[in-house]
Amino acid sequence: MRDRDGPPEQGRLRAAWTLVLLTTLCAELTFTAVAVPFTWLLLPLLMVMYGAGVLVVREAVTRAGGGWPSLVVLGLAYQLAEDGLGLQALTSPHMYGAADWGWRAFGVNWTYWESQIGVHVVFSVLVPIMLTDLIFPAHRRRPYLRTRGLAGIGVLAVIGVVGLRLVISATEDPGYRTPWAWTAGFLVAIATLGWAALRVLPGRRIPGPASAPAAPRVALAGGAAAVVTVAFLALLLPPGLGPEPVLGAGVPRFLPPALAGALAFGSGWLLLRWQVTPGWSDRHRLWVAGGILTGHTVFMMPASPVAVVTGAVTLVVEVVLLGLLARRLPSR
Repeated sequence: MRDRDGPPEQGRLRAAWTLVLLTTLCAELTFTAVAVPFTWLLLPLLMVMYGAGVLVVREAVTRAGGGWPSLVVLGLAYQLAEDGLGLQALTSPHMYGAADWGWRAFGVNWTYWESQIGVHVVFSVLVPIMLTDLIFPAHRRRPYLRTRGLAGIGVLAVIGVVGLRLVISATEDPGYRTPWAWTAGFLVAIATLGWAALRVLPGRRIPGPASAPAAPRVALAGGAAAVVTVAFLALLLPPGLGPEPVLGAGVPRFLPPALAGALAFGSGWLLLRWQVTPGWSDRHRLWVAGGILTGHTVFMMPASPVAVVTGAVTLVVEVVLLGLLARRLPSR
């Protein structure tokens, strides 16, 4: 099978580099960089931090024969490594002010943790992989890297986690160390999630709807994805990422994470069901990815006047690039 960009052997490395770049763009440069344009200067470091880790996740799941459920579960392990072991932000009482605006209990910033599950699993893992699959359709179920290449990227991923600890964590919260019990818990959870993603889930299939309804219109799927994205972020992150509690001081701090979790599970299940309905196509996938990305950017725009301008520019670029990709897709 030949990719529209050439034979599979020639296109696999291009696909790998595309995923590395898209991971960084989707996770940070369509979000944090909207309010803090300086983030663009950190692009090389961010590509190591995000790109290498997500490429390892994608390669491991592909080699194990897993699908989207495996990507979600291994994405959870990736998030624990990044935020729990690297940034230490899951337990830090000072990092980003998350302990002030969200629910904190048993030494853990639970609201922040849930928000970063969404960021890492959706914006860092699922959306970039979905877009890369659309750009390189011949490689959807094939590894991008050989064994030595995967080993090298794995080393870079570890370096990225260490870099988070030595550069960002040491700067934002100097002297802080995650309690040893939580460090051990994170390591056990990462190992357990990795085993489930690569050993338990591969080969399992999502049952189709009994009545097999038709897939929704692409505009409906994309619009719903945008609305859910903004609502999920609004329940977990205060406007402008400021120090105020989410939804105000009068609302119990455990309530927004509970609502966000219900929204995430409900919309995720609906999306999985949509994918096995007749008529679901690559155009639906593109609109869903586009809705998620634009919703991601729109949420950050009220942060400041600068964010309004940079966010508007980012939205235009996103729409243009997604439109160019849409022209490459088959009509069905």
